[in-house]
Amino acid sequence: MAMSENAAPEDIQAMSYEQARDELVAVVGKLEQGGITLEESIGLWERGEALAARCEEWLVGARARLDAAKKAREGS
Repeated sequence: MAMSENAAPEDIQAMSYEQARDELVAVVGKLEQGGITLEESIGLWERGEALAARCEEWLVGARARLDAAKKAREGS
């Protein structure tokens, strides 16, 4: 499944942080275990990259919300 560099599959875009993190851990485990074909490894790597990007989106969003709350509190 080919995807553009910045677009994650819809199922990943719909994931919560915890769902994406848990699947990323599973993907890394499968890659570390080995015993899969090169094609399967590449597919897992690509999915892992998309999952990691989704986790990063959640973390950046959380940081922005915390910063906004802090500024609002300081402005009161």
